[in-house]
Amino acid sequence: MADLRAKSDQICSVIQCSIKSSPEEFKTWVKNRSSKYVLDLKEEKLISYEWHISDDETEATLVEILTDSDGYMQRIKNHVDSPLAAEVMELVDFKGWLGNAKPDLIEALAPFGATFQNYLFGFNHSI
Repeated sequence: MADLRAKSDQICSVIQCSIKSSPEEFKTWVKNRSSKYVLDLKEEKLISYEWHISDDETEATLVEILTDSDGYMQRIKNHVDSPLAAEVMELVDFKGWLGNAKPDLIEALAPFGATFQNYLFGFNHSI
């Protein structure tokens, strides 16, 4: 079992989306475009990239966990340079980010209305 920890550099990004296409079209896009593209980037500091969908299939949430703020800066750069960036922006309503973000990450996400909550205390069994 993991020990309790008072400090964590991990960033957790939670992005809520409204699904504007048919649910099947969206699920196909997530599987064959979004998730596959990000997996193929082999980002060293990306721990997880997981989509969730509501029971009525009208909303989705993307949860990304990265080892630190620098890793999320790379994730943002890769996203902006991605051919999927325009597609995603049509779907995404940013809700917030969790973790001890460095000032450059806070500044990079400010145009998206990002709010941050700093790590307080807890544990993570995967560490």
